Amino acid sequence: MSARVPAPRRPVEKLTVEQVCDELQVARSTFYQWRQLGKAPKCIRLPNGAIRVRRADLDAWLDGCEVPA
Repeated sequence: MSARVPAPRRPVEKLTVEQVCDELQVARSTFYQWRQLGKAPKCIRLPNGAIRVRRADLDAWLDGCEVPA
């Protein structure tokens, strides 16, 4: 009987605030204003205080921003 080896986990892509702002084409101040208003994508605060956004959370947030034509 052979032991099943699990597939290696792919690291989850985490974006910096700068990367998110570049992708959305908004100013850093706008992103932080959205965070303060509770309208930004879900963020992660690292122990050093830096903010990261998971790619999946950004994509889900963008999907939620869609409006019907």
